[in-house]
Amino acid sequence: MSATRIISKRSFQLMNRHSSSMIRNPTSIIRTPTVTITNSPTITHRCLSTSIRKQSNIVKVVFQTGTESITCEGRVGLNLLDIAIDNDIDLEGACGGTLACSTCHLYIDENNFKKLPTPEEEEEDMLDLAFGLAENSRLGCQCVLTKELDGITCTLPEETSDARGM
Repeated sequence: MSATRIISKRSFQLMNRHSSSMIRNPTSIIRTPTVTITNSPTITHRCLSTSIRKQSNIVKVVFQTGTESITCEGRVGLNLLDIAIDNDIDLEGACGGTLACSTCHLYIDENNFKKLPTPEEEEEDMLDLAFGLAENSRLGCQCVLTKELDGITCTLPEETSDARGM
């Protein structure tokens, strides 16, 4: 019986970019993207296989982009930046989630914002450099999904700023 390791699309990209000694087998990633477009401006992305989605460690994440609402599913333990990248949401994450920029800045809905842990000082320093900073601002790379965050709604700001000055 073989075990299958599930990794995010971003992790796979970083493995391919930074390591020539790693096995590069894209079939080891379980990713069955399905897009459902209805009459409403809601798009549903499913990035995990059906058998895995049935497990209790999958939560719903809604990304608001202007007038569009995109509903995704993500595994507990991944951060919001990984979920956005895996579902082709236009959230940059220029530093790759290393807390060196503010391009993954998001506005979190009030109910779920209270459920997130208090941001570390490094995150607050990066948020100070973000455009349109608000009381419910967080960096997507620092918001790790938990079961309590099921149904979290994240709004993408209209503009982003790369704190690295690039």
